[in-house]
Amino acid sequence: MSLQVEKLEKNMAKLTIEVPADDLEKALQSAYMKQKNKISLPGFRKGKVPRQMIEKMYGAEIFYDDAANELIPKAYAEAYDESDLEIVSRPEINVVQIEKGKAFIFTADVATKPEVTLGEYKGLEVDKVSTRVTQKEVDAKIQEEAEKNARTITVEDRAVQDGDEVILDFEGFVDGEAFEGGKGENYPLTIGSGSFIPGFEEQLVGAETEKEVEVKVTFPEEYHAEELKGKEAVFKCTVHEIKAKELPEIDDEFAAEVSEFDTLDEYKADVKAKIKEEKASEGKRKQEDQVVEQAIKNASYEIPEAMIDTQVMQMADEFAQRMQSQGLTMEQYFQFTGMTAEKMMEELKPQAVKRIETRLVLEAVAKAENIEISDEKLDEEIAKMAEAYKMEADKLKEFMGENEKKQMKEDMAVQEAVSFLVENAVEK
Repeated sequence: MSLQVEKLEKNMAKLTIEVPADDLEKALQSAYMKQKNKISLPGFRKGKVPRQMIEKMYGAEIFYDDAANELIPKAYAEAYDESDLEIVSRPEINVVQIEKGKAFIFTADVATKPEVTLGEYKGLEVDKVSTRVTQKEVDAKIQEEAEKNARTITVEDRAVQDGDEVILDFEGFVDGEAFEGGKGENYPLTIGSGSFIPGFEEQLVGAETEKEVEVKVTFPEEYHAEELKGKEAVFKCTVHEIKAKELPEIDDEFAAEVSEFDTLDEYKADVKAKIKEEKASEGKRKQEDQVVEQAIKNASYEIPEAMIDTQVMQMADEFAQRMQSQGLTMEQYFQFTGMTAEKMMEELKPQAVKRIETRLVLEAVAKAENIEISDEKLDEEIAKMAEAYKMEADKLKEFMGENEKKQMKEDMAVQEAVSFLVENAVEK
């Protein structure tokens, strides 16, 4: 194989790859061997037609596509390694020459990693992290826990209130006529959940059990049933049962039930400490986002479109794998959501650009600051992973190839670059 590299504008390159005629001949013979059992000619048994006869009858190009498909992946992989380019896109392949007795020539247009010129990245301004916790925040968190531990009781001595769960019958009418899908019996509905048409649930507040009430609503213009869009409707409703939450008493006994502490004061102190820890983590994440965003804004680079397209495809593949883990194919997802592949790709594009920009700039910061990950640090990270997977670190390390270890080091260097930016930022 021989290779010529031509650098193009906008961080693109053209690889011209030439495969010897002997290799093309072997690929053509391989294609013939795979296809011969499918080809029949008068006077020959199936699978016994000589290659020369097939090429004479159908033309030598009958095996060209299969031969090219066999040669291109291996030849491109060799060219990729030999080119010394940092290729960041899938190749766009074009066959230049394929003919018996001659070299096979094809080109691969690829995007190369853009050069990044860093602007200001030290002394960037970030918001000060506040970890102050108010008593109101502590009380709200404890109230939230009380809500989780509430009992549901049936209420018989009052009307419906906001937050109640009711069991009701309803039937809807438009212009005095009942409409399809507007009837329900013994239907459970939580008042204030917003699961019914706007205005419906609020009008049930004050309703008494076994007494019919009329609820008047207007269907939204974007309602899914075409015939009901924007129409006024009257629902005749009868509440059969009212259920309410009964919250536990917030005292030492409650604290002992929901936590590892014996007293309410100890539980409150722990809740306060956890809120403080959450605020610190959230503040750190916010500062990281702020410095990365500013560093990106101050840097200059030119991202080739092919690099973005490749990133979008990768993100789409990741999404498809997540859907598959949930038992859904992409065809089913598109059917359920009304999304199309084209629309999905368009919506992923801004995220893809942001992901590329972030990586490029942080790698440039790591390079500028000589941030490198030692083998010892890598081993420490592998040990953490092994602990999470409940494996022995040495076993996990054995499973990892050199490329995976290299990728891990690069990812860790990028994260250290983020930490560097925050450490060298100025709080405002």
